[in-house]
Amino acid sequence: MAAMRNLSKNFMFGRISDPTSSLLSSSPAFLLSCRGIASKLFVGGLSYHTTEDGLSEAFSQYGQVIEATIVMDRVSDRSKGFGFVSYASEHEAEKAITEMDGKTLNGRVIFVDYAKPRSGYGGGMPIARGPPEPALNN
Repeated sequence: MAAMRNLSKNFMFGRISDPTSSLLSSSPAFLLSCRGIASKLFVGGLSYHTTEDGLSEAFSQYGQVIEATIVMDRVSDRSKGFGFVSYASEHEAEKAITEMDGKTLNGRVIFVDYAKPRSGYGGGMPIARGPPEPALNN
């Protein structure tokens, strides 16, 4: 994070004249900061045998994949059957949705759509943290 701050300061104060220099353009974080927010896709229906490398490879033919993750179950240490793929641009993400939605990957039909932001945990119910506080009588 400190490196990104230094790069942005150097660029802002004119110490780096060309933002597309090889030093900067090789960094995915710099590409994200130049292009805006990455497009994150939800991929459902994954086989339990699909790996993050395999997911990244399957989606990389439609654009620059920044990150590919598969959500794992903590207890069984197996895939939960879904994951996320982040692209460097919106256009690449749209192309991947169009091409990959409904296709077969590792013997399973996958479903691809834009990832939606997480809503709160637990359905809005508070978590009990011990006995209730005694009522104060004034």
